[in-house]
Amino acid sequence: MVWWVWRQACAAGAESVVIATDDARIADVMLADGADVAMTNSNHPSGTDRLAEVAQDRGWAENSVVVNVQGDEPLMPVQNIQQVAQELIVHPEASIATLSERLTCVEQLDDPSVVKVVASASGNALYFSRAAIPFLRDRGEQSSALLLATARRHIGLYAYRCGFLQAYATWPPSETEKLESLEQLRALDQGHTIRISDAAEPVPAGVDTPADLERVRSLLVG
Repeated sequence: MVWWVWRQACAAGAESVVIATDDARIADVMLADGADVAMTNSNHPSGTDRLAEVAQDRGWAENSVVVNVQGDEPLMPVQNIQQVAQELIVHPEASIATLSERLTCVEQLDDPSVVKVVASASGNALYFSRAAIPFLRDRGEQSSALLLATARRHIGLYAYRCGFLQAYATWPPSETEKLESLEQLRALDQGHTIRISDAAEPVPAGVDTPADLERVRSLLVG
């Protein structure tokens, strides 16, 4: 699965693509395929903390833009990887850029595996949650249609500046981050701006369960 993620990241045209892992099995397989692998500590509370370690070890400049394509997203479109990096470049006031898309059904609102995001009219994140946000008070046919036109599923694809990553790694996990198990809330709790854009291309669900793995395998290898 990581190989497919690596292939998509390489196709996005980044200056360098690094696989950050604490698993020697992943490192051995990917090194054999010619990938650049960074072995990291195994005690990071989040993927963002892991990325901060790599950025520091590699000596990347503070203004460098780094995109985190998570290892459980083998179907992430190349256009979206490019999009999230460009969003951060054109919005210098933001510390993070990420993506969202519409929910496909009302049931997703109550599914904790589907992370929801509410953004301001200017396109900055107000809050992320596994709970139902915005909350649909009156679940009639009309209000359900309005919800599907308004609610957004967060896509776990992030662009950061390296200077922000170094600051992020010094902050302890915030209370909302721990409650929701959502690392981006640490940045919001520290007062940083997260830019939200609608994804350029639809994003299939990632791999969270054995059933997801079988579904994705069938799409990739037939």
